Amino acid sequence: MKIVVLAGGLSTERDVSFKTGDMVAKALRENGHQVILLDVFMGYSDKKEDLTGIFDRSEEVSVKVSGIPEIAPDLAKVKASRKDQSDNFFGPNVIELCQMSDIVFMALHGENGENGKIQAAFDLFGIRYTGTGYLSSALAMDKEMSKKLFLSAGIPAPKGASMKKADCSDDITKLGVQFPCVVKPCCGGSSIGVSIAHNAEEYKAALDEAFRWEENLIVEEYVKGREFSVGVIEGKALPIIEIAPVQGFYDYKNKYKAGSAVETCPAELSEAVTEKMQHYAEQVAQVLGLDTYSRTDFLLDENENIYCLEANTLPGMTPTSLLPQEAQVVGVNFNELCEKLIQISLDKYEK
Repeated sequence: MKIVVLAGGLSTERDVSFKTGDMVAKALRENGHQVILLDVFMGYSDKKEDLTGIFDRSEEVSVKVSGIPEIAPDLAKVKASRKDQSDNFFGPNVIELCQMSDIVFMALHGENGENGKIQAAFDLFGIRYTGTGYLSSALAMDKEMSKKLFLSAGIPAPKGASMKKADCSDDITKLGVQFPCVVKPCCGGSSIGVSIAHNAEEYKAALDEAFRWEENLIVEEYVKGREFSVGVIEGKALPIIEIAPVQGFYDYKNKYKAGSAVETCPAELSEAVTEKMQHYAEQVAQVLGLDTYSRTDFLLDENENIYCLEANTLPGMTPTSLLPQEAQVVGVNFNELCEKLIQISLDKYEK
């Protein structure tokens, strides 16, 4: 097949997305496909091109990827470096290349990747893509909305409240939350802008940090406990993986710096807790309408109470990412997983 692996963009997770895209592209080439790794924002070339036969030189025209830096990208510099300086989010020749492909593998993370906007545009352009649709993507991306849906379905989540920058208050008591608390952007990912505040001074700093990234944020109770993630493919939960940061919490640096976290799959949990957590993950997929694959993050406190944090509609896809590790436990290697996600997504278009 002719496949575009779409990565990059203008998300704070731009660099992470490239790593996912690079590994997926390599796997799909090994599977015999013609694959172009494309930056959705930068596009291909800066002028109108004759794209005839471009998939025959797919590796030559693909983005070249290096490692993931320990800090989030400077998006202002990224925008300034685009040659055509167009207001169009899609870079030159992106739509044309995607329309020429049999399917687009969505390797994007964060804003304008997981929030449903690109999925909606592709639906209008008649472009087939991997993963869930625009509405379920939007619901999962908005932590305030998804939490409301979790609670309405009986899925436990930490207590908390939302706050807009225009209505910001340093008084945490107005939100019905006590210290310590967690402050995070409402629609961010990779723990960018997330802080744990233990007092009023730290809380004010946490608000400033979160509002650097977004106009809306979530303030919720801090749950001390073990961290887990559960992948779901076609409505069925995979084995649970536990993530134990060597130091601090599972922030951006600990997620992408080698050796910063110990990951155990299957997680060492009782059968009862395992079944309950997997059930909640499947419920999350059902409630949000995540019809292909997803990954949901959980906390488990010392009394074995489970708290659902958020759902990821386009989870990281490198061999050491959480979802591929879970799939490996049930005998599905990375190359097979990439192929499976494409086939599941293609099947949706045949229904």
